[in-house]
Amino acid sequence: MAGLVSDTGDWLLFIALPIVVYQLTGSALGTSLAFLVELAPGIVLAPLAGWCADRFDRRRVLIVVSGLQAAALVPLLVVHTRAELPVIYAVILLEATLFTVFDPVKNTLLPTLVSGADLVSANSLVGLSQNLARLAGGPLGGVLLAAGGLRVVVAADLISYLIAAVMIARIVITTSIRPADHHGESRRPGQGAYRSMLRSRPIRAALLVTLISQIAQGIFVVLFILFVAQQLHGGSSDIGLLRGVQAVGAIAGGVILSMIARRYSPGALAASAALAFGAVDLVLWNASLLSTNMALYVVLFIVIGAPGIVLGTGLISALQIDTDDTNRGRVFGAFGLTSNLGQAVGMLAAGLLASPLGLLSILNTQAVLYLAAGGIAAWSMTDHRSRRHHLAAAGTRQSMTG
Repeated sequence: MAGLVSDTGDWLLFIALPIVVYQLTGSALGTSLAFLVELAPGIVLAPLAGWCADRFDRRRVLIVVSGLQAAALVPLLVVHTRAELPVIYAVILLEATLFTVFDPVKNTLLPTLVSGADLVSANSLVGLSQNLARLAGGPLGGVLLAAGGLRVVVAADLISYLIAAVMIARIVITTSIRPADHHGESRRPGQGAYRSMLRSRPIRAALLVTLISQIAQGIFVVLFILFVAQQLHGGSSDIGLLRGVQAVGAIAGGVILSMIARRYSPGALAASAALAFGAVDLVLWNASLLSTNMALYVVLFIVIGAPGIVLGTGLISALQIDTDDTNRGRVFGAFGLTSNLGQAVGMLAAGLLASPLGLLSILNTQAVLYLAAGGIAAWSMTDHRSRRHHLAAAGTRQSMTG
């Protein structure tokens, strides 16, 4: 619930700030700079953030970060003209930095709150809450900005962070956490993650699948608007509609996944989701050669929302299961770094190659990347079932003997 409240606030700001930047600058370049600033901390600081997740009390870190996220919004109250544009960029950078710390700590804390058998279901519920927040926070951010200006958005977001901090403080951790070895590798940020990757084939595979799928996602982020405008001859309302209905599919997928998660391993979920993602993408991009009926694409974009949440849940659950509590944070730091680097590569490739190679050629390549990621996951990550059942059995034995 704390995540739902905090994520809703994030989406308020995610929608409002780029609009404000565009209103102040009238420049697409200035708006794109806001997104690039947001991406930078995830690349530069992710390993350090993961190390912090292993070194410090995770619940306290989440509480402190939530409070700092609220405080970091205050400078936005002075923004009125283009002269205060650096303030917006500074706040975006600071909020992105704090999120870079928050995310791996959250993913590292979750396995201490639920049993191994319930981990996939728990992660699917986290993904579900994130998409509910997107569905609610996105439109609400635009409405609040139009009705009351940036100050109203800031106030709502600030309150959401404070509520989240209070709710996190009430979390009761029932699973014992083994303290990190402060005399060894825990003093060196990232070292534990790198060693785990070298030792564990499933972790290496999960990070490779993450890299490839996030390159594909980066391509999508850049070329989605061009696809709607050029191939479907749609306008801004169509762009907003298609982007929004993805959350509908993701919510439906999250609900279904939470009910069937115990039947499948994280690796199998990741593999099937990536393969489904690639297959639907191939249909979606090439259907534009036959029809530009917007109703068809509403259906396709709803459908494509489901494998997105399943893929993310499978990858996160796999990494949680294949790490121990002393280095899990650093592995998730590496996961965040890999994810952000992949998106950056995809965005850059899309921007450079779309014109010379053609829009549909690059979009079809994006679909093939998802198919490749699914193949790698199917080959290298489908041994998680026995490990998850082993953890569940171990947890049962511990509860019986404790």
